[in-house]
Amino acid sequence: MEERAFDVVTGAFSFTGRFIARRLAALERPIKTLTNHPQRPGTEDIKADPAPLQFTDRPALVESLRGADVLYNTYWVRFVHGRVRFGEAVANTRILLGAARDAGVRKVVHISVSNPAEDSPLDYYAGKARAERAVRESGLAWAIIRPTLIFGQGDILLNNIAWLLRRLPVFGIPGRGDYRLQPVAGEDVAEIATWAAEQVDNVTVDAAGPDIIYYSEMVESIAIAVGRHPRFVFLSPKNTIRASKVIGRLVKDVMLNEPELEGLMQELLVSHERPRGTRRLDNWLLTNADTIGQKYASELDRHWR
Repeated sequence: MEERAFDVVTGAFSFTGRFIARRLAALERPIKTLTNHPQRPGTEDIKADPAPLQFTDRPALVESLRGADVLYNTYWVRFVHGRVRFGEAVANTRILLGAARDAGVRKVVHISVSNPAEDSPLDYYAGKARAERAVRESGLAWAIIRPTLIFGQGDILLNNIAWLLRRLPVFGIPGRGDYRLQPVAGEDVAEIATWAAEQVDNVTVDAAGPDIIYYSEMVESIAIAVGRHPRFVFLSPKNTIRASKVIGRLVKDVMLNEPELEGLMQELLVSHERPRGTRRLDNWLLTNADTIGQKYASELDRHWR
């Protein structure tokens, strides 16, 4: 059987997508990307043929995907912004999957999140579960990858924690900081995704790192890495959101929203499966101590402006 010419990554220049693109390049797989944000800084090494990710032009999507072997789908929205809602993101996912099916794509590898549930009171996790259902109902062969908290080059959350630690005399920790999370390296997510693409059966697997840590431990590790240790204060969730909104207005960004904080404190970023990732957050922090948090990373600049 003749091997397909290329794979497609939605958002190959985005955070998660760039890890997958680099992994495919290491495997010597030609890449096409569907993106509305080409040539982002820090992605000059990624060689991918770009095409617009335009959900309103389904025929163009079909043509962009025609001849592809695997579609690696990282498309989603982190939070509601303007007129974009999670329901629209699910609908766009269905359009993309239908275009992939019509184009004859062999398989879709869909990047989701750990612990999604359609009955979740958190719209982000409920929307992710609905998108997973769209994948299963697409008529394509599929794999669903559920990462926990992804870290690596281009990270926003950990970078901005480090940015605050470098600059503030006091750093607020939501609650008591005694809720767990399980960070996973972007490289591990990419390796799990390409492994899943080769499986004969449809699979749903978590992508989680080797260590389960408390949130307060993670902040302490970042403080050690950057060599800056302000006084820690413990804030109620409501006061945490208030503080993040104040800082968000100063940096013209959305630093943290309530559903994200609730998911974190409910330990939804912990896997219930054996860890498939091997890279440790502590090692990455120490390796990148000189650069993490030197500049603020804006979610709105990256995706919306």
